[in-house]
Amino acid sequence: MKKLLTIVLTLAITSLSFAQKNEIKAIEKALKNSNFADAKSASAAAEALIGSMDDKSKAKFYLLKARALYANGAGTDANIDEAITSLDNLKDLESKMGKLKYTQEANDMTTGMVNTFLTKANEAFTNKNYKVAAKRFEKVYRMSPKDTLYLYYAASSAVTEPDYDTALDYYVQLKNMGYNGAEMNYYATNVETGEEENFTDKASRDFSVKAKLHKAPRDEKSKSKTAEIVKNIALIYVSQGENEKALGAMADAREENPDDIGLLLSEANVYLKMGNRERFRDLMEEATKKDPGNAELQYNLGVLAAEGGNSEAAIKYYEKAVSINPNYVDAYTNIAVVILDGEAKIVEEMNALGTSKADNIKYDELKEKRTQVYEKAIPYLEKALELKNTNVDAARTLMNIYSALGETDKFKTMRAKVEAMEASANGN
Repeated sequence: MKKLLTIVLTLAITSLSFAQKNEIKAIEKALKNSNFADAKSASAAAEALIGSMDDKSKAKFYLLKARALYANGAGTDANIDEAITSLDNLKDLESKMGKLKYTQEANDMTTGMVNTFLTKANEAFTNKNYKVAAKRFEKVYRMSPKDTLYLYYAASSAVTEPDYDTALDYYVQLKNMGYNGAEMNYYATNVETGEEENFTDKASRDFSVKAKLHKAPRDEKSKSKTAEIVKNIALIYVSQGENEKALGAMADAREENPDDIGLLLSEANVYLKMGNRERFRDLMEEATKKDPGNAELQYNLGVLAAEGGNSEAAIKYYEKAVSINPNYVDAYTNIAVVILDGEAKIVEEMNALGTSKADNIKYDELKEKRTQVYEKAIPYLEKALELKNTNVDAARTLMNIYSALGETDKFKTMRAKVEAMEASANGN
């Protein structure tokens, strides 16, 4: 009986081995004929026998299964996900075996998949199909986990969609892996055009400089994306009503990078989004102390002061901004806006007066006061228009002021400018 049992078992094992080989051959045959539907069916049949396969057969099966599912780029998203998993299983298995028979082929296949999906992701992003772009970039990252930049692109695409739940998932992954996105950029000036160009790598740049096609090489490290990532995590939490999580995300980042002004500003924006304008102002003040030469910070404090009704402080901040950056158009415009805010109250008082002698005297006083307001605002509007000659709002305001002041020639000149700007904007 024992001998008979051994024979039966031997026959069963042999039969199973033939079945495995036949199924694997069926996948290979279907793939050779580019019949991916049959290849997937044969893969499913072979999968049922994987528990009894030896490691060598498993490795080959994983590769063939991935090829069947990928279908030369025609596979569905679900198929691609499964193909990626199959290739990962192959690489893990051969790594443990210490024999990389199929790993190189798997790596080549992965490279092809990465290129295919990267093209599709870029096309989707260009066509503003951000949801699809996010999925494609995420798949590229899964195929090539060392290229964390693609997960960042996936997050950026998702937040642009906006698909905040997906974006949050990607951003949290980036934060947890310590991704900051800072990378070295390699520049050199084109000898023929005189324009500086960015190279994909140092070797290419150095070769071109050596060939005297480019000159003046320089390296520059890009800014860290940590502040942006944490800010977006926090703002998504705020949009979901998870204010404590938002502040927690910011606190963690600030603790790790206490001198990062970008994170400080991100935290300020979170408080502003939450409606806590006082805390926002405090953090902005702190930022200006850390970076006193930042015109934008001064400008933002001006905006905040103006919205709070503190005109004097607003003008002070705006003037500080233009002292740092004399070409800050919006700061000049906003100074004029704050100055002209006082006009409405003056006009209201003028309209409320009667026709008595005392009222007439008061009217003349208010009229002179209004003239002074106009004259104080004019230089800032003129400067804004000088710096940006398409600033139709500044031009229109100047036109109305010149009309109110009775300066006919200036009014006509400015009216012609406004009409020209409006015609240009309408394509005439």
